[in-house]
Amino acid sequence: MQIISGTEQFELEQPSAVAIGKFDGMHRGHKALLSQILEAKSDGFSAVVFTFEPSPAAFFSGKPVKGLTTRDEKRRLFRQMGIDVLVEFPLNERTAAILPETFVRDILCGRMKARLVAAGADLSFGDRGTGDAALLQRLSGECGYRVRVIDKVMQDGEEISSTRVRRAVEAGRMEEATALLGDPYAVMGTVAHGRRIGRTIGFPTVNLMPPKDKLLPPNGVYRSQVECRMGVFESITNVGTKPTVEHGEHPPMSVETYLYGFNGDMYDSFITVRLLSFLRPERKFSGLDELKEQLQRDIREAFGDVNLNHTSDGKHS
Repeated sequence: MQIISGTEQFELEQPSAVAIGKFDGMHRGHKALLSQILEAKSDGFSAVVFTFEPSPAAFFSGKPVKGLTTRDEKRRLFRQMGIDVLVEFPLNERTAAILPETFVRDILCGRMKARLVAAGADLSFGDRGTGDAALLQRLSGECGYRVRVIDKVMQDGEEISSTRVRRAVEAGRMEEATALLGDPYAVMGTVAHGRRIGRTIGFPTVNLMPPKDKLLPPNGVYRSQVECRMGVFESITNVGTKPTVEHGEHPPMSVETYLYGFNGDMYDSFITVRLLSFLRPERKFSGLDELKEQLQRDIREAFGDVNLNHTSDGKHS
């Protein structure tokens, strides 16, 4: 996948099918939109995603906004889906003021050679957000592209949106988030070297240090699933600051995961941790013995009597 980032000066080489949007969370509505441009690849068009960096929410608020998917996570997901080109268009005072007609004629048609444009019914772009799906339709004949306007995907009688996913994640309602996303809410990253305290009590773990702009659910223990180069493994994950073993005024946030029945080495490996359901809030224990007892209860609650035979040779990270 080609990534065009940090520049307004670019030009694609071949006709494209373009999806425009923020794509925060990559929920089922986003997937319906992206399916339109992926299907157009069979007609010889490049599948192109046009999005903004930073996000409009962060730019217009003037402060960092935690995302459902980080920039690196979006890139990885787009690549996995088969997107050919990702345009991360720089959003600043000048580009935010581009007239929507200018955007369509000069960028969408001129530089991107759009032959198909897919967008949600609530699309807004250009100066003061005055560009919309109706404008795309109006200019389509002049510029020579077709328009696919995707209606909102519904769940339980309500539109699926990034805002709705965000509410579910912030409340720890992970099953609801899964239903809206089409996949479990995930944290991705490279396994960091920890203090190996889990190993001393018989529960070796893998640690991710999520970026500050990643939206995390409430601190607590979650039933989870880990995907790595060795396969997919059932797990339990603590999201939080590990108050029993971490000290100091501002302990770092971490996503620490115990893989049930796994005994491999994951240091420096890229993994995806999918958070399936909330088990209990994070709490500080009196010591490692009490922590160990609670972890045993967490495992019983998460897995019951299911015999999971995921094992691997080598040393657990």
